[in-house]
Amino acid sequence: MKKLFLGLLFLILALSNFGQSTNDVLNLLIKNKTITQEEADSVRAEAAIKQQDIDANKKTFFASTGRPFQLTGYSQIRYQFIQQTGKTDGFDIRRARLDLQGNISPYFSYKLLTDFAGSPKILEAYAEIKLKDYFNVTLGEAKIPFSFQNLLSDSKLEISDRAQVVEALVSRSTDVIGNQNGRDIGVQVGGSFLKYSKRYLLEYKIGLFNGSGINVADNNNTKDLSGRLVAHPFEGVGIGGSFYSGTGFYGTPSAVNHVRNRTGIELNYEFKRFLLRSEYIEGKDGAIKRNGWYAETGYFLIPSRFQLLLRYDTNDPNSAVSKNATTNYLIGGTYHFNNWSKIQAAVTVVKKEANSKTNNMAVIQYQISF
Repeated sequence: MKKLFLGLLFLILALSNFGQSTNDVLNLLIKNKTITQEEADSVRAEAAIKQQDIDANKKTFFASTGRPFQLTGYSQIRYQFIQQTGKTDGFDIRRARLDLQGNISPYFSYKLLTDFAGSPKILEAYAEIKLKDYFNVTLGEAKIPFSFQNLLSDSKLEISDRAQVVEALVSRSTDVIGNQNGRDIGVQVGGSFLKYSKRYLLEYKIGLFNGSGINVADNNNTKDLSGRLVAHPFEGVGIGGSFYSGTGFYGTPSAVNHVRNRTGIELNYEFKRFLLRSEYIEGKDGAIKRNGWYAETGYFLIPSRFQLLLRYDTNDPNSAVSKNATTNYLIGGTYHFNNWSKIQAAVTVVKKEANSKTNNMAVIQYQISF
């Protein structure tokens, strides 16, 4: 009976915060001669060891100031081999990000995402008002509601680099407004509705933005409009479309307020180990029309560990110019050591219609997060 009592006492202490009150209980039991000093010390030791195991297995840790918040982050270390004249192979810290977010109430939340790689910058700084599943409001600097691959977190990308057309037409590295990491400053509304069999059939988001990118003021008096609508007719399936309509001062001549419009369609299918994704995007920057598309597939050869990936990716930066497109053929793989560490590798064969020079490249990237 005494062993059973000690076992139950240990379980209670292991599941509680082992503080002053539990020590008082043990001291009282010793005083009443219910247990000995040695048995009390043993319970304390075992409870402390158990608490260490619980702390070591925690997936999230919270730091508190005036209000509790959650701090996460990740870093990506990359090596690039580029078979192209004028390009240098080497290592770089691609991303080093801290993500701070919290809930002030069930209806109000906030997020601050910063990147310290290269020039430190704020990527996201917004507040969100969660009124209903079908109506939420986001105010501040956030991702533009356009393109599935744009909205996918950099830490969650199956392939370490996005497709050419996403980089060119969704406020990223080769867009006419410069690399804005797919984000802008404005206000958005969105949500999900028509629930069926524990999932929503439709999701949407629409927003009004400056159109000039992150961390800068607008450069004209007009505002840009962007929206995305996605249907989920079956489990794991997403079929959607996006649009972007705006103007801005960029390009040549920069004194002209150019049109900057985009439209896109997307398909995403994920089932067990299998992934299939494709997008087509076209855009108009001033008088120049651009378009491109990609299709990628993946399969976990080792469940939850090793994923084999293939992608076909083509982009035409000016449809009025013949033999101007670039097509990439990529084969790669991602190995997940656990849920906070992975390594990605890919080899890309690059075919440029404008010339026959070799432009192939290989990338290997390690990511660690907390």
